Amino acid sequence: MIMVIALALAGAVQGGVSSAQAEDGGRQLLFYNHAYGVLDRETADAIEHSAFLRDFANFQVRTTTGAGGQTWTGRYLMGRETYIELFGTGDLPGKDGTLGSTGMGVSTEREGDLAKVVTRLRELGISDPVEFRQTRDFGDGVPVPWFDAVFTTDQYDLFGTWGMEYRPEYFADPRGNTEPAAHPGDVGRERYLSDGYRDHLMRDVTGIRLAVTARDLANTVPLLKAGGYTVRSLPGGGALAQGGGTTLRFDAVPLDQVGLRQVEMSLNRPVSYRHEERIGHSALVVGPGSRAVWTFGDQDRPSRSG
Repeated sequence: MIMVIALALAGAVQGGVSSAQAEDGGRQLLFYNHAYGVLDRETADAIEHSAFLRDFANFQVRTTTGAGGQTWTGRYLMGRETYIELFGTGDLPGKDGTLGSTGMGVSTEREGDLAKVVTRLRELGISDPVEFRQTRDFGDGVPVPWFDAVFTTDQYDLFGTWGMEYRPEYFADPRGNTEPAAHPGDVGRERYLSDGYRDHLMRDVTGIRLAVTARDLANTVPLLKAGGYTVRSLPGGGALAQGGGTTLRFDAVPLDQVGLRQVEMSLNRPVSYRHEERIGHSALVVGPGSRAVWTFGDQDRPSRSG
């Protein structure tokens, strides 16, 4: 579920409340689903082979086949409703595999809400949102509809955000290992993810901090606003988006400084200790209390040309 679907964002940051929002009571339509980051090889390999992470979280290393036969192998920390997806440099095709490349999916909880997001986008000035259907191949060569997605444009530097809604065909396929619907029209994150998180300490992602270019940030804000987030500007050109339980912070930086900076997580139970685990060029601090903070330090950045 990544930008290997080769689409992203553009346009200007728009303000105001659309009539579609007013008609829908301003209800939150999109919620943080997952984010990904491309890390240096040392850090990615350390994550992949970390015994600590396998104990701390519902941790997986998985290869997925999406639309058009594109494949990617990610390292996943899966929570109750949210997760984080990590790659090493070159693990994704094209510029999406560049060190510092990031992406984020925000998803609906109710069937039909993505169409409302598209309407809101148009009223916010995104006249031609890019819509896309992602599929998943479980290994038999027969793609199964996975989720529908919307982007504000197909132009981006190294970060993109997409709105998404899981497809009923995916929930109906037993190979997806999803849960029964909790109510009519349930296409939610908790239904999609397994209950494996219960056997570990990590519960969910409660905050994400990403360093992105000003253009990529400007292209992201309309989608977040259309999804019901409250977005406010920060000194230095960044932004803070709040709504739906996960705080999204964006730092506006030059292209050669972009990347995943920090992930905050809730725990299934409070701990009395403070533990710091060094994993490559990153540090995961667990406790004390019911939270953990994973900070990604300076990566081994090769010089770039062009």
